[in-house]
Amino acid sequence: MSLNQAAGDVATRAGTIIDSMKSMEGPLLPILHGIQEEFGYVPQDALPLIAKALNLSRAEVHGVMTFYHDYRDHPAGRHVLKLCRAEACQSMGGDALADRVKRLLGIDFHQTTLDGSVTLEPVYCLGLCACAPAAMLDGELYGRLDDESADDLVKEARQ
Repeated sequence: MSLNQAAGDVATRAGTIIDSMKSMEGPLLPILHGIQEEFGYVPQDALPLIAKALNLSRAEVHGVMTFYHDYRDHPAGRHVLKLCRAEACQSMGGDALADRVKRLLGIDFHQTTLDGSVTLEPVYCLGLCACAPAAMLDGELYGRLDDESADDLVKEARQ
């Protein structure tokens, strides 16, 4: 597929999502979610389309997209591992846990393993403060993580 075809595909697919949601009250976030669900990330080519449809500047759309950590501007790995970085998790060993997971995966936050299997992302509260430190793998929550359970989580993500 050529670059022009790929850009046209983004425009067509994103346009369908935008058209289906632009009449909603407060449509920007639902549109960004819909586009990310469709593509696995929010392609840069979609931002001007959103801005035009909602009568916003590109900067406004870009600002909202970059403000929220859940939106990605590049494809994620097959699995997304999110580690809680909030205070409760940090106080219960979250920093050491994060260092261990980064070392096991060979990547830092906001990176994907070379084989494309895992993207590692920080998240600033999973709501499991009483079960700290916590993580989320592909939408499934894990609490009271220790070295052994972190190793198991990384192994599961690598499969």
